[in-house]
This record gives sequence, structure tokens and C-alpha cells, in this order.
Amino acid sequence: MPHTSSQSKPSAPNASWLNGAALYQIYPLSFRDHGGDGWGDLDGVIEGLDHVASLGVDGVWISPFYPSPRTDFGYDVADHRAVDPRMGNLAVFDRLIERAHGLGLKVLVDLVCGHTSNAHPWFVDSRRSRDGDKSDWYVWAEAKPDGTAPNNWLSVFGGAAWTWEPRRRQYYLHHFLSSQPALNLHHPAVMDALCETAEFWMERGVDGFRIDAVDFFAHDPQLRSNPAAVWREAEPPLKPFALQQHVYDMMHPAIGGILSRLRGTVERYPGRVLLGELSSQPGAGQRIAAYCTPKGLHAAYTLSLAKQPFSARGFAQALSAAGRPESICWSLSNHDVERAASRWLPAGADPQSFNALLAMLAAALPGTVCLYQGEELALPNAVLERHQLRDPFGITYWPDFQGRDGSRTPMPWRAAEPHAGFSVAEPWLPVPNAHLDLAVDRQDRTAGSPLAVWRAALSLRRDLEALRAGAVTAVEEHGDLLSFERVSGDDRLLAVFNMADRPAEFALRGRGELEDLPVPRTPGALPPELTADGRTLVMPPLSVFLGRLRTASCPPSKGRHAHLCDAGLGIGCFVTLSPKSL
Repeated sequence: MPHTSSQSKPSAPNASWLNGAALYQIYPLSFRDHGGDGWGDLDGVIEGLDHVASLGVDGVWISPFYPSPRTDFGYDVADHRAVDPRMGNLAVFDRLIERAHGLGLKVLVDLVCGHTSNAHPWFVDSRRSRDGDKSDWYVWAEAKPDGTAPNNWLSVFGGAAWTWEPRRRQYYLHHFLSSQPALNLHHPAVMDALCETAEFWMERGVDGFRIDAVDFFAHDPQLRSNPAAVWREAEPPLKPFALQQHVYDMMHPAIGGILSRLRGTVERYPGRVLLGELSSQPGAGQRIAAYCTPKGLHAAYTLSLAKQPFSARGFAQALSAAGRPESICWSLSNHDVERAASRWLPAGADPQSFNALLAMLAAALPGTVCLYQGEELALPNAVLERHQLRDPFGITYWPDFQGRDGSRTPMPWRAAEPHAGFSVAEPWLPVPNAHLDLAVDRQDRTAGSPLAVWRAALSLRRDLEALRAGAVTAVEEHGDLLSFERVSGDDRLLAVFNMADRPAEFALRGRGELEDLPVPRTPGALPPELTADGRTLVMPPLSVFLGRLRTASCPPSKGRHAHLCDAGLGIGCFVTLSPKSL
């Protein structure tokens, strides 16, 4: 059955510069190594900003660069207000801000509020005794009478979510690694410290924060055990986390108050924003709607979509579930999931054609789109050997789950140089041979390359107000076809995507006359065609159609997007023939 939905015009109360923006996620450990130790650093980020700016994005999200034991590679923070000495210092960070702003790029940094490293001075103090200044800054609980953990909660990364601390004779909560104890965000002093941290970085010029793991900010204060999930498969799941309904250990209503406190802090700095990360637990779209309010986040992304099969239905449901699509951030790839170029590629499909589809899909979606480093190069996920893994998540569940290292391998800059120009030293993760021909220098001036396609798609998003900030209406899915309209004033655009590696037909159903708009595509790819009766678009495999729905008050545009075809990039553009021409 077709799925249809209609969405209203973006609401103003929670508007921000994120609506319509394109971001670029930099995972600094793998972006570029200036210091020559095999690990990326902030000077390396500065060196790579020209490339990022050339994409036409509005800002960067920089993953953690704080002091850390690196058990979770940056997300185990040992000091929220410093730079890891191996990655630079505050003076280098200030230069990074200056350079980014000089290129017209806004800067978001990670604010990890829910947990710290066990090496953080806060936890060192808290674990020492029950009577210290920070004794209640983390989530502590008594053992059951038989000495076991307070309840049945599980860690995302495997095993129990509780670890015994002999100095306190209590358990502490950790949703991830045991070296990442959960902060008690109900404690006023903890929230004061986190808000002061936000102020520290905003005073240094950051334009906002990506808020890590929002769904884990609050839990049932009674510490009730989770009920079992219904598991109908013959074999148990690889990860036991899936065997529980997570009704008590996460997603507690108190999260709203925590977000309100953070929002109140950034509101004192005009133009600053909060972008949240939500889990893949059921109801993620509804939680985006609940969290993204004038007293909460400006926008949020969820890992839910990335963990589903690539389908028209999945995207249609994601567009409809949030209520306000302008609140959605579309992170199709990131440091936590397999790269979309591999994860979603249909069996036997051409990777470059699929890349062009992803680029235009990202360009046409409402809200915020966030590219992950290397996504613009169509990098496939790296396949590593067991001895090459660093990610504790992957090491635990090898070989059935290879973890996150495959999406974190170093960025390939120059194909002919050692380690693809990432570093002069052996890098912390290997550069796959498959990435060499996709290096930046190989693609930068290559006609029709994935990089050229992404640049053209993002240029189209910038040039068309309806794509960048218009309302989204008429969301439909018919089998392999996803379609929706983007509307800004009298300008109505129809976007149609064939999500499969087989042809499909899209019925226009009385939409009226269409003015075709040029769309970047892989050279040699067949364009959609209009049937002789003008009622149906014939969509080749993995193809995209973008057209303006003509009205009497909307005359044809002349040459508005000619630069996409004539910029010397060799990017194919289609112009659908009128019925009279067929």
C-alpha cells in the first residue's frame, strides 16, 4: 500500500540557521595528521578546511578532541575544557575557529553530557567515598542483598550496565563501557558544570553543540528492571541489549528538563544551536518532535534510519514521524555506523550511480543534512582484520559485528603518497587500498566524480530556496519510489527518487505542467523520461527527478541552474522531453 503524508510549513518558534543547512562531520582522529604520529589532530583539521568549504556546506561538526584515555576514542572525556595535548592546545583551537569562520563555516563541537571517562577528576573524586564534594555527581546504587547489581540493565556495548566500586561498596551505572560512568544529571552542580562548559566553548567562538546520546540522559529513579522483549527468532540476538524493552534505563521524561537547562544556556549567546543525537530505539521520530522545541534542541538525528534497510517506506516514515521535518538532521553516515555507500548499496548496483542518488536525496530533504567525512568521496566501508580493530564494541562482537572502525579509517587525501597523504607515520587505523583511487586529489578535477556530484547537489540546495528551507508536502512512497514536494511561496518542486536498482514508473496524477530542473548524475546514466501522454515518469534504476510544478504566477526560469551543466565538471544533467517531442 502507498504511504502518503502532508506536512505543514516550518514553524517559526524553534527556527535556527540549522534549518536548511548542510553540515560536515569531522572525526579528527582520522581526518588529517599534521603532527606525524599517525593520529589526526586540530592542525590537520585546519589544513583540511579548504576542502570542506569547497563542498559548499554551512558548517562543521567536530567530534571530540578533549583529553581522553581513548578507550572509546574521544567519547570518554577526561577534561571537558581542554584540548588533548596529542591533538593540539587551546591556541590551535582558536586558530581553527578563526580559519573556519573566515571560510564562512560555522563550528559545532561535541558536548558529552551523559558520561565521562573514569579518569575524569570528577569521577576520581566521586568514587573515593560517599562523603566527598562530588560523591553524588554520578549514578551510584546499593547492591542487592545477594551482592548482585541493582537491576537487570544492560550496557549497549555488552554485559551489565553496572560495575562494582570497592572503595564505595556500591555499583555505578554505565550505559556504554565500564570506563564511561554515567553522570547524575539531576544534580544541580553537575548541570551547572556542564552549562559552564558550554559557556567556555561559546566564549571561544563555537556556534553550537552536537549533544551526544540524549536518550541516555535520564532513567527511572526507582531503578526498576526492564521487562523482557519479545524475541521470535530461533537463535538469540548477537547483542543481548536487544532482549530488553528499554522502558526504565533510558528515554525518561526528565530528559526534557535537562535539555531545557542547556537551551537556556545557549540562548544567552545569539545564533548558537543544539543538535542532538538520539538512539535507534522505537519511537525515535516522536522523540525528535518531543525534544526539538523552543525549550529543547533545535534539531536532532537518530541512528534508527541508518540501521534500517534502504527503502522509500523508511524515508517516508521518517519524514512523517517527526511532525516538524525541519527538526530532522539527516545523518546518513557517521562515525557510529557503517558507511551508507556500503550499507545501503543494492546488490550488483553501480556505486557511482548510488552515490549520485544519495547526494540528491540529501540535497532535497528538509531540515539539516550532515555529511560524514569521506561521504563526498563515496568511500565504501573498510573491511579490517581482527588484529587491526581498535573499537571495543567490534572486538567484543567479532566476527559477526565488526564494530565502527570500518567507517573511521583515515581520510584519503593524495593517492600516490604513503597512507594516502593522511600521515607520514603508520596511522592508527589502516588506509584501505580500495580508498586510494577515491582520494581527494584524484577526484578534485575529475569530471563526473562523486566529489563533483556532491558539490553540484549541495549547490542546487543552496540555490533553490524551496529545497533549502521550504515546507515539505505530499510525502509518498509507492514501492521503490519516494516522492515529496518542497514548497516556498509560489515555488513548488517535485522530487522523485527510485531507490532500487530496477526501473519504476511514477504516475503524475494531474500535477500539471512540469518544468524540468537539471540534476547532477553520473556520466552515462540514463535520465527519467516522460511518457507520450504526459502522465507518467519512467524512472531508470537509482535515478532522480526534480521538477518545478508550474502555475500561472510562476513563469519558467531561464538558465537559473545552467551552471550545474556548464561548470566544466562533466556532470550529466537531464532535461525531460515534453510529450510533443516524444
